[in-house]
Parts: sequence; C-alpha cells; structure tokens
Amino acid sequence: MSSYQTLISAGTLARNLENPLFRVVDCRFSLMDTDKGRNDYATGHVPGASYANLDTDLSSPISAQSGRHPLPDVESFIETLRRWGISNETQVVVYDDAGGGVAARLWWMLRWLGHKDVAVLDGGFAAWTRAGYAIRSKESAPALGTFDGRPVLDTVWTTADIQSWHAAGESFVLVDARDGTRFRGEHEPIDPVAGHVPGAVNLPLTDNLNPDGTWRNAAEIKTRWAKVSGISTSRDWGVMCGSGVTACHLALSAFIAGLPEPSIYIGSWSEWVRDPGRPIVGGTSE
Repeated sequence: MSSYQTLISAGTLARNLENPLFRVVDCRFSLMDTDKGRNDYATGHVPGASYANLDTDLSSPISAQSGRHPLPDVESFIETLRRWGISNETQVVVYDDAGGGVAARLWWMLRWLGHKDVAVLDGGFAAWTRAGYAIRSKESAPALGTFDGRPVLDTVWTTADIQSWHAAGESFVLVDARDGTRFRGEHEPIDPVAGHVPGAVNLPLTDNLNPDGTWRNAAEIKTRWAKVSGISTSRDWGVMCGSGVTACHLALSAFIAGLPEPSIYIGSWSEWVRDPGRPIVGGTSE
C-alpha cells in the first residue's frame, strides 16, 4: 500500500474510504466558537471520520504558565488515538476547514509520537464537498486501535530554551506563522499582548495556500522558504505561532519543501507573554 505522509487529495481518499488501513479524523475547530467544529461534524463529515476537538483531544488544560494549547498527556493522547481506531500500521488522514491550520497539529502530533503515515487532506472539507463526495452525519464508532508510540523529545522547544539562548547571546532560527499584522504588533485579536519574540522572522501560513484553500505546489513552497536565512540540513530551527497549533502548518510546508523538519515552540506567543518580563518586539499590552 502507498504511504501518504504530507498531503492527500480528495480523490485518493475517496478511493480508499473502504480500505481498513485508513482512518480519517475531522479536526474542524473555531477559536471564537469552540462548539462549532463538533456541530459542523454532526451536520456532515467525511464518512467514517472521527472528531478531534482541539481543546480537549489535541491539548491539555491551560495552566498559569502555559500557552493556550499545551500538549496533552502522552498516555491520554495515545488512548484517544486508539479510540479513533488508529494502530501503528494505520494510514491516518486529517482535515479541517481552515486550510489545514488545525489538522496539521494532529499531523505533527502523530509524527511527534513516531507515526509517519499521516497526511492532511488537500483543500480540507471544502475540497471534499466541492468534488461531490458523500458526507455522513452519523458518528463513527471504529474498533479500538492498538497504537503505541513515544515522543521524539528533540522536536519540541520550550520557553526556557528560548530564554536561555537569548541570555547567552546564542543565535537561533525561529519562524512565526501568524499573519503580518499580528507579528508586527499592529493587531492582536486573541492574546493580551501584541508583537513577536525577539529574533523571530515571519512567514504567514496562509502564503502556503492557493486562493481555493488547496496547497501550493512543492516548488512554490520551496521558493517561499528560500527567503528565510539560516535554515540548513545541519542546523536545528523552530517554528511558532499564537499557541503552537498553526506552527505545525509551517512544519508541514517545510517538510514538503524538503527542508529539515523544525522543532515546534509549543507554548508560542501565548506562553511567551505570560511573563511581562520577557522581551517583545512591536506592540504593547492592552
């Protein structure tokens, strides 16, 4: 069986819906209406898909020190994967309605646990419905999977890491997926402080996408990444965003471009600004 590790088309998924090695997970979620994704799933989803809630399935509860979407407890997350019918031999397909911005979080989390056969549906739910494929409202109840995995620890950067590099004057490459107005501190609709981490550079995730929400081709994505200096096959680097979710979109685009996979700064901006003593560039507190 072919393995899909980056993107998968709606047509390819449709041809494999009855394949027992395929499992599909619906990751639709709205930060502004946290029930919307579940409600949309109940209205209609790819047949056989399970539903992943960003806040409760793909994150742990927020603490006084954390960002908005800390990583979940590993053992609890593995149980969730098994509940979705996922085993180590499963080809997982993930999708959302946000250009892959949420689905890429689950893509990365599976890779974090050592599972490589996971792909984002190119164009998301809109591409599926645009192609005229069937949708279902009945919730999937797959047989329990047997997935087992362990975190690849060096794929995660912490706030302490970045603070120590700043204090020591060490150089590092950190790429921020937020849109330019948020990065520059001109507009911050979610977090209490605007701006960016000193030394970070901006590469908005939306630039990975075509106007219809599908992904640009690999050559275009590679050209875009070429604008970021300091990334090489021999150097560690990281990506961030508002809360460690859409940073995974950048990680996927880097993988498509043939770059070494970056680490994810999971706490990202929402954790960085928890301490008013941490330096920021641009913006002010509200």
